[in-house]
Amino acid sequence: MTAVEEHGAPMGFGPMHRKEDARFIRGRGTYIDDVQLPGMLHGAVLRSPLAHARIVSIDTRAAEAHPKVRAVITGQTLDGLGLAWMPTLSYDTQAVLATDKVRFQGQEVAFVIAEDRYAARDALALIDVEYEPLPAVVDALKALDPDAPVIRDDKDGKSDNRIFDWESGDKARTDEVFAQADVVVEQDLLYPRVHPAPLETCGAVADMNPATGKLTVWETSQAPHAHRTVYAMVAGLPEQKIRVISPDIGGGFGNKVPIYPGYVCAVVGSIVTGKPVKWVEDRAENLMSTSFARDYHMRGGIASTKDGKILGVRVEVIADHGAFNGTAQPTKFPAGFFHVFTGSYDLRAAHCHVTGVYTNKAPGGVAYACSFRVTEAVYLVERMVDLLARELDVDPGELRMKNLLRPEQFPYTCATGWEYDSGDYPAALQLAMDIAGYPELRAEQQRRRERGELMGIGISFFTEAVGAGPRKHMDILGLGMADGAEVRVHPTGKAVVRISVQTQGQGHETTFAQIVSDQLGISPDDIEVVHGDTDQTPFGLGTYGSRSTPVSGAAVAVAAQRVRERAKVVASAMLEVSPDDLEWESGRWFVRGDPEAGRTIGEIALAAHSTLELPEGVEGHLDASCVYNPPNLTFPFGAYICVVDVDGETGKVAVRRLVAVDDCGVRINPMIVEGQVHGGLAEGVGMALMQVMAFDEEGNNLGGSFMDYLLPTSVECPSWELGATVTPSPHHPIGAKGVGESATVGSPAAVVNAVLDALKPYGVRHADMPLTPAAVWRAMQGRPLRTDLAIG
Repeated sequence: MTAVEEHGAPMGFGPMHRKEDARFIRGRGTYIDDVQLPGMLHGAVLRSPLAHARIVSIDTRAAEAHPKVRAVITGQTLDGLGLAWMPTLSYDTQAVLATDKVRFQGQEVAFVIAEDRYAARDALALIDVEYEPLPAVVDALKALDPDAPVIRDDKDGKSDNRIFDWESGDKARTDEVFAQADVVVEQDLLYPRVHPAPLETCGAVADMNPATGKLTVWETSQAPHAHRTVYAMVAGLPEQKIRVISPDIGGGFGNKVPIYPGYVCAVVGSIVTGKPVKWVEDRAENLMSTSFARDYHMRGGIASTKDGKILGVRVEVIADHGAFNGTAQPTKFPAGFFHVFTGSYDLRAAHCHVTGVYTNKAPGGVAYACSFRVTEAVYLVERMVDLLARELDVDPGELRMKNLLRPEQFPYTCATGWEYDSGDYPAALQLAMDIAGYPELRAEQQRRRERGELMGIGISFFTEAVGAGPRKHMDILGLGMADGAEVRVHPTGKAVVRISVQTQGQGHETTFAQIVSDQLGISPDDIEVVHGDTDQTPFGLGTYGSRSTPVSGAAVAVAAQRVRERAKVVASAMLEVSPDDLEWESGRWFVRGDPEAGRTIGEIALAAHSTLELPEGVEGHLDASCVYNPPNLTFPFGAYICVVDVDGETGKVAVRRLVAVDDCGVRINPMIVEGQVHGGLAEGVGMALMQVMAFDEEGNNLGGSFMDYLLPTSVECPSWELGATVTPSPHHPIGAKGVGESATVGSPAAVVNAVLDALKPYGVRHADMPLTPAAVWRAMQGRPLRTDLAIG
């Protein structure tokens, strides 16, 4: 472990402006639509207007006759090439272009390639598709009915819409605890379907070079190496003949983890035409057809003693995965990391049962700014704790403080068998309450209620599981969860680090430079971070689930440590002493007892590339690599407090304050950490108050534009109030835990709890997200609404 200062940050870490921002603020970034190749053609996708229908015929003759159209590709075309279906990241299959029938509105049916993007889109209207409409099922609760239409009848022997049944915890033990408990509270909860909605939509440019047989794909990908592997599986090309380049990405939030049919169609289009082919979707396509998240229907229960000691939690879940199971989740855990539904509390027993189902919606389950279903798990337990506090008539902050895990209990094995690494939970909650002025807020609330005003105070406490490891427990596509990193110091003492994760705004070019700087004493400005190109970087699974720092950051730290040890041997040869006689200080090795006799890392690097005679068996140069396979997940945590005001006449909710105290272990760059928390808090407010992908009974998507799918702006967001505690992870090389998704995990429950606290005078026990003015007003009238279905 690197030296830790009193405030918890290793030497060399600290606030630093992001290196990559210089090009972004000058408009010098390179996004997918900036990629221009000689002779490039453009593709457009024809999408189904129906959610469920059999394809009777497709007539492409008029489109093919268009003077600017070069080719029209259908599912039949792909079927002849063996490319009609592709694997998803969860071992399911997904149609590239529909062959037998369409299974959700917006599904890809045909791909037009033309000389420009306008001609390609115009030609879509010339394709005549005859559909035979079929009954659609969009309600996950009805998808398992015996008479429900079977969506995946392409699968041999498939006679229902069940994908999986998965359990965690001890059911018998949990039932026994509930039977003996003084108090049991149960509630139906919905975490509705939401969409990541990144600023940049998805796209790809594919270039198949017939001379070399090499395929190069520029694409909006959070996981370029995993995409390369899938392309090799689908197209049958040798993996070394495929290069995936992920340029600057205008936001991902999990939306750019999967491979979309448009990517594959661009590849096939380049093969068919012999020219580069670009495909970029518009906003409506992105909202209608790319991966969604959440869509969990939960029946939760919580048991306690009469004096408020929580004994157990249980839940039954129906998980809506859409028409194809496109989740990027570890295959051994089809419900992801929902294991942590036990939350941050010391429980005797817990049990969950999750059933995954197909529906006539776009593929769902992507890790949208959340570590594989952790946000659903946290929302469940934090709503149940609030409901228990109301049942017991105790303060929700007091109830949480009474039941939180204590520092001396770590490492702690929760009731589902997962080992939490470290933490001081009471300190985090107390800090949040101190920042918020919690007693004063409750006093203010009482005064406002006496005046008939609706003010609410909501608390949530979360424990997140991030890092996606170790390999023996988890994998995606059989690839494990390890990440590679390479560090090389040039003769002039400057360095380059190559990483396998891909940034979408997290500041990797700065953070990873700081990690190397901390280990080697080289200025971060003199360290180049290379990422996003499979020909230039080591293999890794990409960026999602807050795994960048816990996994790839650890790989970088270990590789840099190996370079430092190599430098030690070179320095010992330079100084003519034994390596055991050397000590390290930031940026140099020196002789123990003689600080003046030393060599800087720059001097050592130059010598390592020279004719210096090194000890036998020691190679020259200063470089090292590492493939880091995490021994366990890391478990960041935090306490959030939200204050809202509700208009009693309209139901409109205003978030007045949101206090967020996060513990992500050692903080490499506090400025970047705070920026990540700011973004996550905004997302949490949006999910709690306005975001939902709703459908009608026929499966029509009702959120296909930003007029219908609402996103939070600065108007809806207050000035965030942040705090921090630092509890290093004991098994991470630099003690870091990850933070990119924490605020999205913790904040929705805090906002919802605050709104329902405000509605307490109306006797409102629960209302589902999003708590729009209409939903709040209906709840106040005693008429709650299913927000995910527009059928009342």
